[in-house]
Formats: sequence, C-alpha cells, structure tokens
Amino acid sequence: MNNIAVRVSNVTMKYLIPTEKIDSLKHFFIKKVKREIRYEDFFALQDVSFTVNKGEVFGIIGHNGAGKSTLLKIIAGVIKPTSGTCERYGSMAPLIELGAGFNDELTGIENIYLNGLLLGHSKKLISEKLEEIIEFSELGKFIHLPLKNYSSGMRARLGFSIATIVQPDILLVDEVLSVGDNRFREKSERKIRSMIDNGTTVLLVSHALEQVKSLCTNVLWLERGHIKDLGPAREIVNKYISTSN
Repeated sequence: MNNIAVRVSNVTMKYLIPTEKIDSLKHFFIKKVKREIRYEDFFALQDVSFTVNKGEVFGIIGHNGAGKSTLLKIIAGVIKPTSGTCERYGSMAPLIELGAGFNDELTGIENIYLNGLLLGHSKKLISEKLEEIIEFSELGKFIHLPLKNYSSGMRARLGFSIATIVQPDILLVDEVLSVGDNRFREKSERKIRSMIDNGTTVLLVSHALEQVKSLCTNVLWLERGHIKDLGPAREIVNKYISTSN
C-alpha cells in the first residue's frame, strides 16, 4: 500500500529575467520589436526532490527568495515546473495567497460562493457550510459588505474559513498563520492541529520557527532554490537558526 502523500522528483523552475531595467511597457515593446531584449536564466528551484508520507506534517523553511512559495505553488498545481514532476495522492486544500480570486465589488457572502466554487466545491456544499464559514471568520455584519471595505486581516480570515470547510487529505499552508490578530492565529492553528489529528498531511511554509519545531515531523531547508538540508524538524531548524545568527 502506498504510504506517500506527495512525491517531488527533480523539480526545476527557471525564469527568464531581462538583463537591463525596462521602465515602461512602451520601452518594452520597442525593445521587443527591435529584438534588443537580453535575458538571463534565474532558477527559483533547481533539482529538488523529496517525499512526504501520509499523515506527516512537513515543514519548508528558508530565507525570502529561497523558493518556498514557488515550491508550494507547484505542489498545488498552480504553476508547472520547467522540468521534473510532482505527484499528489489524495484531495488537496491550498492555503496559499488566501483570497486569491476574490472580487472586491462582491459581498463577503458572494465571495464565499465564488471562492468555494474556484476551490472545486459544489454550490450545495457551500450552502450547507455557509453559516459555519461566517461564524469561523468572525466577520459578523461585515459579511454583507463588499470586500473593498475589508482590511487585509479580514480578507485572510474569510479566505482561511472558506479553504478549511472540508477535511482534505493534503493541506498546503503558506504563512497563513501569521495573519490576523493573536486570537485568530491561535484559532487557525487549532483548526490545523485538528486536521492533523484526523490524519491530514500538512506541508507548512513558515518563518515562525518555534511553530515549525512544534508542529512538524521533518523539515526541508531551501537556500537559493537548492535543498540545503532535510531531516528531523528540531535538528534542521536549530541548524538554520545557528547559521542565521
């Protein structure tokens, strides 16, 4: 029986970056027509391989620009790698860029339906879970206002509440526990811990290193798109801290 939830094999993500600064769209098109734009390769990820077992809480750490969010987006299927493969076994809920796909002109309730449908849920399921989503988000009467009146914290709370309405096999978490006030962060962490207790596999990107040590089994340390280290959470996080000081 396959005990693997996620398998990443030799994943590379390459972007072409212009070698000179282009100040405007007009400047870009003139250069493009004249074929004067020169590019250089930028590797967000290079030859990354690892596996995550079912039921595991797997942390991903590294400095800004290390490739953490790019890796999570590849696992989520949001972007395709330049080369390599990513296999996922089971249903997946990505807590990445909470509220991506929200419409600022629509109310909170209308966005619950919009975002829920984008996540692949049926209208029937969303209707059944509507009150639960509103209650968890703690938005109260603001749920009837257009999102353009929401703070970033309110948007994140709504996004989190929608993304966690079902128990997925695999949960992808990208820094979402750092949004909102302390009480809502604790509430969000309890929700994720509940999913973990019920067997959900979690891949967690976070700069909150104590949180990573307490939640995760194993940790992947990325540095400039390469795997720097991989192993037990406490050991890898302590190594990371010692080199960062």
